[in-house]
Amino acid sequence: MNKKAIITSALPYANGEIHLGHVASTYLPADVTTRFLKLNGVEAYYVCASDDFGTPILIQSEKEGKTPAEYVAHWNKRDYDDFSAFNIEFDYFYKTSSPENIAFVQDVFKKLNDSGHIYEKEIIQFYCNNDEKFLPDRYVKGICPYCKAEDQYSDLCESCGRVPEEITDPKCSLCGATPTKEKTKHYFFKLKNFGDSLTKWLDEAPHLQKDVKKYVQNWIKSGLIDWDITRDIPWGVPVPLDGAEGKVFYGWFDNHLAYISTALKFLNDKGIDGKEFWNSADIYHFIGKDIVYHHYLFLPAMRLGIDSEYKLPDYIPTRGHLTLQSKKISKSRNWYIGLKQFLEFYPADYLRFYLISINPYSQDDLNFDWDDFTTRINSELIGNLGNFVNRALGFTKKAFDGKVPEHDSFDEKDLEAEQKIKNLASDVGTLMEQNHLDRALKKLMEFSSFFNQYFQHKEPWKKGPGTANCVYLSVNAARSMAIALFSFLPESSQKIWNQLGLDGKISSSSWNDMSLLGISSNHVLGDASPIFAKVEESDIEKHKSQLGPFE
Repeated sequence: MNKKAIITSALPYANGEIHLGHVASTYLPADVTTRFLKLNGVEAYYVCASDDFGTPILIQSEKEGKTPAEYVAHWNKRDYDDFSAFNIEFDYFYKTSSPENIAFVQDVFKKLNDSGHIYEKEIIQFYCNNDEKFLPDRYVKGICPYCKAEDQYSDLCESCGRVPEEITDPKCSLCGATPTKEKTKHYFFKLKNFGDSLTKWLDEAPHLQKDVKKYVQNWIKSGLIDWDITRDIPWGVPVPLDGAEGKVFYGWFDNHLAYISTALKFLNDKGIDGKEFWNSADIYHFIGKDIVYHHYLFLPAMRLGIDSEYKLPDYIPTRGHLTLQSKKISKSRNWYIGLKQFLEFYPADYLRFYLISINPYSQDDLNFDWDDFTTRINSELIGNLGNFVNRALGFTKKAFDGKVPEHDSFDEKDLEAEQKIKNLASDVGTLMEQNHLDRALKKLMEFSSFFNQYFQHKEPWKKGPGTANCVYLSVNAARSMAIALFSFLPESSQKIWNQLGLDGKISSSSWNDMSLLGISSNHVLGDASPIFAKVEESDIEKHKSQLGPFE
């Protein structure tokens, strides 16, 4: 495990609230991983930024009577506040419209241009005569020429994940009219020249998902196309060339460069050589499956184009989309649950637990289901984990006045329980390193289940010969669980820590501490009370009508 790491997530677009679909695939897995790395002594930093540029923001800001800068400033703060309420703990949250990112993007472009990777070309651009404007990207919809999916954007097919060279049967997404074609000049990045170097990188990158690599390699074999990197709109990073007035960079040219510029800004301000740190650290980019094309082709090709001045990612953890009650989430159709709304009804850790539990390390889609949420919280989080902690600590308070008793020689069942504690760090840690966060959490739940059964088997309430051993090991198991839980459920783990009568923040612990018997005999516990409250089905029915248009 590298002792340095920079973690990023796909940037939230500064054009609306964060919903459950956003956090499931990217921000939550990234936060869990960052916490895990830090507990392992890794100098890890989780950086992110709001994605501030693009036509949708320009038009929406006009509708609200705001400047684009005012509009994105609002969403930058709102997004950060919503993430914070969910305990997504960024080390630094910035913006693509920052002066640092604008300067960095322009510098990268100049280097690519000087190296011969950029050319200017006259193109035919869709133009809407009704709206009197060129229609870039998401303002043209049609049929994907590759998979024939309908109602797809011109810059990305959400069905197959490819970027169409030209959309079929185009329509203006503003007014529905068929656009005309007009001449304009754009700048292109020679993506097709990077096929061999991208293939070499993919072949030699040991930590990238094999299934993702395979179909990206198939894309390369089928032939890459050069990439139009400029747009005819006034809101974006200006192209720094004479004769390029009125042109800005396409959002996907500048936004992922903010991974680097934001990290550099943060590290340099801390007195750390940001460039040296980036190039000596493990680099993680957490994404959803809809932006594989950009992160496996555009992003590495641009870094290769400037002679790998900044290293390519070591990990690109890619997960599927969240559906809601088995239907595709759609903000335009009001079929989604806002993160802020959800947290007004249930603690952040309930949602964190549920989303991690159902989210495999794959591109398979996952589904938020209210009934499943209720069952998992009540039977697993409360009935298993919460029940064990409450039994172990509550019984110690009641039977021993909160003082951990002196233990005797361990019998066979005690030795098995002790070994479970000693193995926990490696059992869970191995899965965490492999990014199987759902399996890691399941392993922790199996640990809790074992100790529930152990407690039941030993029957300490009968105050027989094995009572002291049972209490001693159960309290230590609760401590081990608190440390392991911190990456997943930070608030709940701290509550357990406090009830154990342990000082300070659990975040100052070490990962391997969980496999030690860290609570000695005669230690006095804090106040014990249930960590979680049951999710009532009657409440769920009320919340459905308030959190989404459920029939």
